[in-house]
Amino acid sequence: MGYFLRQRRQIDELLYAEISERRSSKQSEQGVDIFSLLMQARDENGDPMTDEELRDELLTLLFVGHETTATAMAWGLYWSHYLPEVQKKLLQEVDCLGNSPDPMDIFRLPYLGAFCNETLRIHPVAMLTFSRVVQEPVEILEQSLEPGTRVGGCIYLLHHREDLYPNSNQFRPERFLERQYSQYEFMPFGAGARRCIGDALAMFEMKLVMATILSRYEMKLPAANEKPQRRGITLAPANGVKMIITGQRVRQEQPIAAM
Repeated sequence: MGYFLRQRRQIDELLYAEISERRSSKQSEQGVDIFSLLMQARDENGDPMTDEELRDELLTLLFVGHETTATAMAWGLYWSHYLPEVQKKLLQEVDCLGNSPDPMDIFRLPYLGAFCNETLRIHPVAMLTFSRVVQEPVEILEQSLEPGTRVGGCIYLLHHREDLYPNSNQFRPERFLERQYSQYEFMPFGAGARRCIGDALAMFEMKLVMATILSRYEMKLPAANEKPQRRGITLAPANGVKMIITGQRVRQEQPIAAM
């Protein structure tokens, strides 16, 4: 317990120092990063967040985003090695960028984006939305809901609706190249006003890490029977996706098209 308290105190000192520096320099007034946007936010009375509220939000971004994004990457490594044809398409796309691709060029790769979306669709890390409390009588899908009723959405069931995702248990990134899904049909980060504030950062991280690992290392998947397991409110690989690095990968030169 003492170790935990010391670690928490050190983290608090770092965060509060950063908050103090931002406030004194007014750096956040013109910033567009998440921290600046949090400091610019005002409640219904026009009041900004307190230092304690900012600290809580930053901790959420650091720790909640750390675990969930890592879980999504683990699933990505699993599917890219469980399905060799998928890995082949990913590598062909990444190799086209050359030896030192710009991060934004990686981010814009269409098949990589579809692959990451399909990874988040088939086993969404967050299975459920946070519950909402009904404020006034409302009817949803012929179901009457009275004030005080708690309602939660199931992201997992949404992502496996056969009318939206035919053969939903099949991992097929192409479905995201063939169709544009609305924010209420594909919602691994939630939707609406309470959508996860770290969604853009998480997708950016996932694409860069997946492209870097797959393009640089030859890896082997010892056990190809990974199953999802509930862990609190998240859905994670039951066995942690154990991978073996077998060597460095040599980038395949793309053939020059005939003139």
